[in-house]
Amino acid sequence: MNAVVSYPGLREEGSTRPAFSESTSARLRRVTLGTAYPLKPKRLSRVPLIGLITLRHLFKNADERCRIPASPLAYGDEGLVGICNDLSVENMLSGYRQGFFPFSHVGPMKWWSPDVRAVMDPQDTPIPKNVRRLLRRRTFRVTFDRAFDSVIKACAEPRPGKTPLTWITPAMMRAFWDLHEAGHAHSVEVWDSDDRLVGGLYGLAIGGVFFGESHFSRVDHASKVASIVLNCHLHHWGFGLRDGKWLSPHLESLGFELFSREGFKRLLSVHTAKPGRIGRWEVDEALDVANWNTTHES
Repeated sequence: MNAVVSYPGLREEGSTRPAFSESTSARLRRVTLGTAYPLKPKRLSRVPLIGLITLRHLFKNADERCRIPASPLAYGDEGLVGICNDLSVENMLSGYRQGFFPFSHVGPMKWWSPDVRAVMDPQDTPIPKNVRRLLRRRTFRVTFDRAFDSVIKACAEPRPGKTPLTWITPAMMRAFWDLHEAGHAHSVEVWDSDDRLVGGLYGLAIGGVFFGESHFSRVDHASKVASIVLNCHLHHWGFGLRDGKWLSPHLESLGFELFSREGFKRLLSVHTAKPGRIGRWEVDEALDVANWNTTHES
């Protein structure tokens, strides 16, 4: 895949933080749907626990409210660790190294460590024949870190046929922009022949681990192309672990499998200790992504 030198609207390294915001109607929709989200029957049982943890959080002093619990407990299968509103670069890196991640539609920021985790080794990437054909035909162009703000905004947009509720709030966007500017968070952009952004993903890299956050696709297979090109580079760069949080049918099709919380933490201790790849990423034109991993063709 060829790197693209320039596209309309691309931001240069060191640019000022974009004005991440949401309209009043979008915020009202998020608050309304986010409040209703835990009231579904399969989630209703955890509401008293979340309420208790939130109440305890409100009575803590300011310093305690800004720290991940020193001895967190993973509550339930979904693994609610605790509440911490500090989304600074340092605190985010510290939390992810412990296997925690922030996720909250409304209210104070909740941190999670699921009982089972969706993970994969990038070298085990399955490549469907139709997607490999797209790679060989160079139907799309792929870049890294060229339009991080556009990717994260696209990931937060409502999706056809899905409940229009997102956890990628303006606060979360600002946190990941700061991580991006510090060289830790990265985006993958997929462009069509008219230089339109049609797919992509973003996530956080620590040592030899890439923590995937979200993806989007405006045309068929664009996010799969993004994932395969990323995994080829991760494998080439020595990354041994890619995290996907909770397993979904889409992640399963990309090769993710379930791992226990304790098993995942053991993997983290090994792979986060590897030398990191901090700074802006570039697509390596010498890599033949189209013909990579033919033994894993599906």
